Amino acid sequence: MANIVTFGELMLRLAPNGYLRFVQSEEFQATFGGAEANVAVSLANYGEDVAFLTKLPTHEIGQMAVNSVRKFGVDTSLIVRGGDRVGIYYCEKGASQRPSKVVYDRANSSIATATKEDFDFDKILKGAKWFHFTGITPALSDGMAEITLTAVKKAKELGLTTSCDLNYRKKLWSKQKAGEVMGEIMKYVDYCIANEEDAKDVFGIEADNTDIYSGKLNHEGYVSVAEKLTARFGFKGVAITLRESLSANDNNWSAMLYTGGKAYFSKKYAMHIVDRVGGGDSFGAGLIYSLINNKDAQSVIEFAVAASCLKHSIEGDYNMVSVAEVMNLAGGDASGRVQR
Repeated sequence: MANIVTFGELMLRLAPNGYLRFVQSEEFQATFGGAEANVAVSLANYGEDVAFLTKLPTHEIGQMAVNSVRKFGVDTSLIVRGGDRVGIYYCEKGASQRPSKVVYDRANSSIATATKEDFDFDKILKGAKWFHFTGITPALSDGMAEITLTAVKKAKELGLTTSCDLNYRKKLWSKQKAGEVMGEIMKYVDYCIANEEDAKDVFGIEADNTDIYSGKLNHEGYVSVAEKLTARFGFKGVAITLRESLSANDNNWSAMLYTGGKAYFSKKYAMHIVDRVGGGDSFGAGLIYSLINNKDAQSVIEFAVAASCLKHSIEGDYNMVSVAEVMNLAGGDASGRVQR
């Protein structure tokens, strides 16, 4: 059994070439991605023993999806096969002041229509050390909300460390529904990952004196958010990514880890973005990798932010970097000079 299990939907990603808009494009690039699958691929690239759990159809497109993560060394033996379709998302990359756009076509996908009988979590989680999911998974359907709650309860019962990226998606459910469902699920989570908006949208907790659209962030406000989240749910740690969006192409990127009653802030990176999708997932994977390898709190947040910074330079959902590359950036080499 793998040490780490991630659980969620794996989708077909269809994207216009380069920076073409949907209405301009006569062809689409086909790749695969999904929050928890992205995390699994990152962890496999770091040498971790990780399994990805989902449900996919038995047809060839479903097999393509399985192959897309298996080729990176992710254990796919837990994947349930069945259902009718692979969820799709269309991704149009933004540029300058034009934002990126995502259109979902994922209704009635195999995992969205899964039932509790599909997943034997006693067997799935036996021998594992870590269980990770995001707020997207319970948002897929009422059935998946129930299944996710069952999974995280079982993980805690079996002594696994659990982590969740809130990942609120307004196209999947309302803030009210998210707050109700996630409010119960998060009782069984050890590490919470969020961004500038998630805590506010899901739990009504927001940082003071911060405007995410102006690019101005108040660090002390985020410490307060982490304190409130910890007080409500008893988290071992809260990680909050801090994105200062100057344009669709240029962001400042940093993060905070709140643990043991203390906040640790990373260095800040000025990023020129190639592909933003999967940036948060690469951060989560860096966090899990560092925590499971017993790094100190400051090293944890530095590794996670550096890993995510590198992901923003890579096309597609998956973060295809090594530990050495992340450590090189975290250690201070941000020159981008050719390595010979």
